[in-house]
Amino acid sequence: MQARSAASVDAILEATIQVLLDVGKERLTTTRVALRAGVSVGTLYQYFPNKSSLLRAVLKRHLDEVTEAVETVCQERQGNTLRQMASALVTAFLQAKMRDVKTSVALYSVGSDVDGAKILQHTGARSNRAIVAMLESSCEPLTKEPQLVAAMLQGAMAGVSRRLLESSAPGEQFDILRQELTFFVCTYLEACSVGHCLQPNAAQSDR
Repeated sequence: MQARSAASVDAILEATIQVLLDVGKERLTTTRVALRAGVSVGTLYQYFPNKSSLLRAVLKRHLDEVTEAVETVCQERQGNTLRQMASALVTAFLQAKMRDVKTSVALYSVGSDVDGAKILQHTGARSNRAIVAMLESSCEPLTKEPQLVAAMLQGAMAGVSRRLLESSAPGEQFDILRQELTFFVCTYLEACSVGHCLQPNAAQSDR
């Protein structure tokens, strides 16, 4: 029964995304979703009491997937250099965020309707913990608090992802913005490292 329940929920969530892409959030209804999922409206209501709960669930699933990608890459990159960490983190985040561009754009549009800020707060905290743990393991110690540095990285990544999602052609801009974000993040991390601070500045080197 648990397996059937999980299968039903997955089918309903997938159907929600399909209907959202087909007709938009304004015309999406529980009846349309149930029909697309191949379940009765009564079955759908067992799991999701209304349209808002449906949209909240698909948004949460998407953000959980992005967060899991961040957690995985942060675990894999522990002990690396800051540059290696930054490059891997940016790539993993943006690839997960934009894996299906149309779906990502559609879900971004419903965030404000289903209190997406609360979901982002929770997933953001998870990502922050993962990034902090990765930074603390670096072979290049930081001169700033890892929590602050992680928050700055998250802010930069969120800003670029928002730019992509609000763009008229996100697929075309993906590669260039990923490259620029990687450069930005790498430069910031290197400026926050002990090694950078130990390098003589221009005035000292002239003496």
